[in-house]
Amino acid sequence: MDYTIKIGGEAGQGIQTIGDALGRVFARAGLHVFTDQDYESRIRGGHNFYRIRIADRPVIAPRNEIDILVALDRESIVQHGPELAKNGQVVYDSESLKEKHDGPQFLDIPFAKLAVDQGGDRVMANTVATGAVLGMLGVDLTNLMDLIDATFKRKGEKVITSNRNAALAGYDFAVKGCIRCNFSVTIDEKGSKRMLVGGADAIALGALASGVKFYSAYPMTPSTGIMNYLAGKEREYGIVVEQAEDEIAAINMALGASFAGVRAMTGTSGGGFALMVEGVSLAAMTETPIVIALGQRPGPATGLPTKTEQADLHMALHAGHGEFPRFIFAPGTPEQAFFLTNKAFDLTEKYQVPAFVLFDTYLADTQWTSRGFDLKRIRNTDYRLRGDAFQKLASYQRHAYSSRGVSPLAVPADAKHLVVTDSDEHTEDGHITEDAGTRIRMMEKRLFAKLPAMQGEIAPPFLYGDTRPEVVVVCWGSLYGLLREAVDELSRTVPVAMLHFSELYPFPGTGTFDYLSLLNNAKLTVCVEQNATGQLARLMRTEAGYAFGALLTKYDGRPFTVESLVNNLKGMMKKL
Repeated sequence: MDYTIKIGGEAGQGIQTIGDALGRVFARAGLHVFTDQDYESRIRGGHNFYRIRIADRPVIAPRNEIDILVALDRESIVQHGPELAKNGQVVYDSESLKEKHDGPQFLDIPFAKLAVDQGGDRVMANTVATGAVLGMLGVDLTNLMDLIDATFKRKGEKVITSNRNAALAGYDFAVKGCIRCNFSVTIDEKGSKRMLVGGADAIALGALASGVKFYSAYPMTPSTGIMNYLAGKEREYGIVVEQAEDEIAAINMALGASFAGVRAMTGTSGGGFALMVEGVSLAAMTETPIVIALGQRPGPATGLPTKTEQADLHMALHAGHGEFPRFIFAPGTPEQAFFLTNKAFDLTEKYQVPAFVLFDTYLADTQWTSRGFDLKRIRNTDYRLRGDAFQKLASYQRHAYSSRGVSPLAVPADAKHLVVTDSDEHTEDGHITEDAGTRIRMMEKRLFAKLPAMQGEIAPPFLYGDTRPEVVVVCWGSLYGLLREAVDELSRTVPVAMLHFSELYPFPGTGTFDYLSLLNNAKLTVCVEQNATGQLARLMRTEAGYAFGALLTKYDGRPFTVESLVNNLKGMMKKL
């Protein structure tokens, strides 16, 4: 069982409402779920869609073929009709679209009329559509009814009853009217404990698990979801979430909070990060821990504000004037997003360098089913010098020299000792200096002393597939699920493997896994990236001296699908 449902229409028609409801219902029913969406940067109009893939096995990527298309406007039929599977169905409301379609693949359901007749309000047409899809698939309404109860609890019994009636009306109409609905959905009762989690939410959850107490940002797609999630948890977890006037203020607020002694984070996207760059250098010079969630979208400038791309790797790598180290993590799944955010919090404090969580719109907006995260893996070490340990020191120097390059990180006002730092070059006690010898020692402390230990913290790329492959496809960040499913298909005809990089800087060594030998022994190596210039490929050539046999790039703002990847890679493999 493997079905794809696509809901298409204009912004403002409730596409996300239907998609979110269906995704949560399917997850509660024990199905494996993957969702993604495509939307334009406007509040009303344009063409958007929400795609849901359900299966009786784990699914982690979108496919082209659609089994059920819920068309809320004419454009959805025009654009997505050709994507319909052989026995696929288009569900639409002829009265709303002002046109009638004939043919066995079309199912006309009067969403608006049923909403008014059974729910009392046209606004419940989305609830009718949700019920109709479940009816076509033969999925019981129990989970949807529970969801309706929970969603509208505050609005009272009348609203709950109206939405229940609307859902049932859509369900019954689909069951009676869908002649070609031969879908077979297998419900796994044991799987009902799976959660449905998105990339942006997983980053926020990772921050919560790491003890974040301050988050500042200016809203910017695709990073806003992190701020929204954390803002909803302020009271419960004792967090301060500040919507700053701009990104310059956001990073400086977070640095101030971190200097004061709490775990702090900021988030933004490409254009906003351009404003944060001076703050990144400030963090480096003052050795103040900070986690920066950097959401990638197509540029330059405003580019395609709601689409996806992987073009900011080198920006994160080189941002900031002067020379200093940093950590860069690029999760490929919500689970990786959760744990790598936690790792970023741990290492930024341990080494007192900036740590980036690099993601993109695609990862931010996708949702995956999961059995939950193993919280025993959470790192939660307090590296700060505070309380009795700080008070009992005979003296204190914020930037004292050390063989590891890491100085004691004390909490100001937690003892009689003065905690001083400066954005200019400074002495061990934090006061400004222009002495050449001190400059050399401080640079060596901040940069060369820290880097070897920092690299030791970095995990090697993840290998999936054949251990002696003829073909190796390499990717990073959000391409994990797409490449993994593509490898599953390609492995039927050729020994193939995937290398996925999620920890990018310091660049992983080969001590625990000699991935360079794997690449050198393959007949074909392909680096797959969602940018125009192959940024990971360039980084590998610089850091590891390795050049790929081929590049597969995409930079139209839309993600790959499994089929497009497989077809492109098969074309390259024909040359073997």
